Amino acid sequence: MSAPHTINGLVSSSAVSDSAGRLTGTCHLPGEPAYESCCAIWNGMIEKRPALVVRPASEADVSSATAFAKDNNLPLSVRGGGHNVAGAALSDGGITIDMSQRRTVTVDADAMLVRVEAGATWKDVDAATQPHGIVVPSGIISATGVAGLTLGGGFGWTSRRFGFTADNMLSARVITADGQAHTASATENADLYWALRGGGVNFAVVTEFTFRGHRHGPEVLAGMVVYPLEAAREVMEFYVRLTSEAPDELTCLLVLRKAPPAPWIPEAYHGLPIVGIVAHWTGSPEAGAATMQRLKDFGKPVADTIMPKSFVSFQSFLDGGSRSGGATTGSPTMPRGSMLDWR
Repeated sequence: MSAPHTINGLVSSSAVSDSAGRLTGTCHLPGEPAYESCCAIWNGMIEKRPALVVRPASEADVSSATAFAKDNNLPLSVRGGGHNVAGAALSDGGITIDMSQRRTVTVDADAMLVRVEAGATWKDVDAATQPHGIVVPSGIISATGVAGLTLGGGFGWTSRRFGFTADNMLSARVITADGQAHTASATENADLYWALRGGGVNFAVVTEFTFRGHRHGPEVLAGMVVYPLEAAREVMEFYVRLTSEAPDELTCLLVLRKAPPAPWIPEAYHGLPIVGIVAHWTGSPEAGAATMQRLKDFGKPVADTIMPKSFVSFQSFLDGGSRSGGATTGSPTMPRGSMLDWR
């Protein structure tokens, strides 16, 4: 942290300096390069300016920052992946704990347990788990923070078979408002564990999650089928039939947007409105072939990328339409921007 600083004119520079001196991590003030990177979140429409950003290097740092905010009656926010649409990662005029430097993922392949620090994204998790053929149910954008998705419930490509992300959270290390560290699980602080599993972000600051892993990947059957907009009614009616009858292994997403200049979409459709169905089979590619063929055979698609591929590549294929820093008022499931890597 740089020169002495007050927060909102209420907290003395000596108090801020004393608190910073107890940290093994770092503190950052407005104007510093690291501060600006902390405030750069996914939704570029959100502009909030914390008075102080703490990047913890340990659980003790999180305890210290949380207790400091409480003792000085300051707003407190926690930045994980920074992907929240409303910009909840930033505390305007208060303290933001930026977890983005704490991204370690540890896999116990024998016990099927995955431990994840609270600053990790799902890309970090997939990179660690997929070499073992293990998945933790997540969302559809690999840049999404693990913490925010989990605490909000978390639904993605494997959830119909394996449940919400929160369903697979076995325990969490947390710091409560008084700065004290606890473990929340089904057998320890069970009420807090219940609240954390999809109940939102206001119960405690999570520093680490332990998840149940499932066998899936590294190769999966997945992709997207694209049709011209003129076929939208028929495609949507088919989508309703397909999803209402689908086994738990099949997850589909309906997409309506303008076609990007992607090499796998015929040039004549670039820039024109299209309708598409994105599909993923949670199981072996062989087991899902017949179900996926029903989708591949429907209508007259102008593009079809459903085939065996790595789960890591599929899990990130929507990222190009949900880039960080763009202006948005909607959901990343209806993305704006490039779709060049949607394959």
